[in-house]
Amino acid sequence: MRRLFSPFRSLVAAITLLCAASVGAQTLDTKFSCSQVGDDGGDRITYADSGEIHLDGSDVKTFRWESAIFRSTHGYDCDIDEEDGLQAEVRSNGSSGNSAAWRVALKDGATARAKRGYNFERGVNCTIRLERTGNTVKMLPTCPALCGSRLNFSELSIDLDSGVCRYE
Repeated sequence: MRRLFSPFRSLVAAITLLCAASVGAQTLDTKFSCSQVGDDGGDRITYADSGEIHLDGSDVKTFRWESAIFRSTHGYDCDIDEEDGLQAEVRSNGSSGNSAAWRVALKDGATARAKRGYNFERGVNCTIRLERTGNTVKMLPTCPALCGSRLNFSELSIDLDSGVCRYE
């Protein structure tokens, strides 16, 4: 009798591990703080980003991202968080269990923009693609007008183990 249950237990354990790997592949939990100084045609430019993201599949548990660009004469910053009305969808990336992809978007871009005090109609959409491969997350924003009329967020990659960021 013991032999009959042993293979069954092994099969259940294998299925449990497989399901855990699949769920883990669709989870992102990170905090980051990055900055980089560069040169833009002779003008010193500083990028600064910080945030906290926790996605569980398509469920947005926490999403906060502040992004700023400073020049010697001016600067601008923008932030986005779950209070802006975010929704996430898990994207198929055709890769193995150590990678995942999401698209985070505003449910209602016009309402989010109006809450911020911007009232013109163009460019209200905001999407952020997140691509995790191994221990690296790429953040690929297309938010041209959430906080104004120009690009509001920096494209960057974050090493989840070391916290080191690289601006793209």
